[in-house]
Amino acid sequence: MLAYIARRLVLILPTLFGIMVVNFVIVQAAPGGPVELMIARIKGTAVEATARVGSAGGEMSGQAGAVTAKYRGARGLDPELIRQLEKLYGFDQPAYVRFFQMMRRYAVFDFGQSFFRDRSVIALIMDRLPVSISLGLWTTLLIYLVSIPLGIGKAVRDGTAFDVWTSGFIIVGYAIPGFLFAILLIVLFAGGSFVQWFPLRGLVSPDWHQLAWPARVADYLWHVTLPVVSLVVGGFAGLTMLAKNSFLEEINKQYVITARAKGLTRARVLYGHVFRNAMLLVIAGFPAAFIGILFTGALLVEVIFSLDGLGLLGFEAAINRDYPIMFGTLYIYTLIGLVLNLISDLTYVMVDPRIDFASRKV
Repeated sequence: MLAYIARRLVLILPTLFGIMVVNFVIVQAAPGGPVELMIARIKGTAVEATARVGSAGGEMSGQAGAVTAKYRGARGLDPELIRQLEKLYGFDQPAYVRFFQMMRRYAVFDFGQSFFRDRSVIALIMDRLPVSISLGLWTTLLIYLVSIPLGIGKAVRDGTAFDVWTSGFIIVGYAIPGFLFAILLIVLFAGGSFVQWFPLRGLVSPDWHQLAWPARVADYLWHVTLPVVSLVVGGFAGLTMLAKNSFLEEINKQYVITARAKGLTRARVLYGHVFRNAMLLVIAGFPAAFIGILFTGALLVEVIFSLDGLGLLGFEAAINRDYPIMFGTLYIYTLIGLVLNLISDLTYVMVDPRIDFASRKV
């Protein structure tokens, strides 16, 4: 097992490098960039920030034309100013040089400074991380607490009225995205058109630091209820059906029939034998579910409830072409995802000791 863990840890490095290369190439090929955005801000034409022209120097001549031809909206600006902007954002060097310099810094977790926020990337991430972790942990925990018992109940009562009625709720969960359900919750419970039982903005109240600890906990739970409920409703359906189908597949296997023939109780068969095997698929989906909720699934919910999380930070960085934040968060997301995949494999062994990863080549 230790040899397998060592191999997986070594494989993290080329996988992480490959993902960064692909995304760096895509971002470089996309229109717009920090230089274009700054030019647009200087000239007061922000719409120009997302358009790059390969050759617009037909009407230009000399050094000025060579410098400004790369950027739409740069006409009329001092070429020296354009060169200073390129040097400021590192675009005075070839793309491959910028990439390897970036990866060298990232290897020691130096993510640099934001282009437009005048703060370090790591400081911005640390500020937003508690919000995303709160949403991700609570949502993942509640989804599993709801989905696994419900999936088991549907499997053992397959075809009954309970299975049919609960399938209706699952269809609703499939059909309504989390952000749309969040809007419905605001309309119903946050002062939209009916009652105002819950706050609409933020993760805590402005005077949270002045409250006693019991009041702080209550205030935090009061604020986090609607965002978490909207994410749970939007995410429990798939896991419930996965748990149900996994149990149905195991219940019909020969070892279950044999266990029942030996006189074992229903609970002993279900939770002593079937549960261990059926939960393998559910555990396999945990890293992807957690990463999705933590970094991407909560994006629109963060916007709706004005929560400054990592999803909103990454979205704003993409819109503003803030490359240090974009690539810094991508690096951290990818690294966490790869580590969680390894943890998922180790959890397999905890659930079913018969699995032996040490005999695998990878």
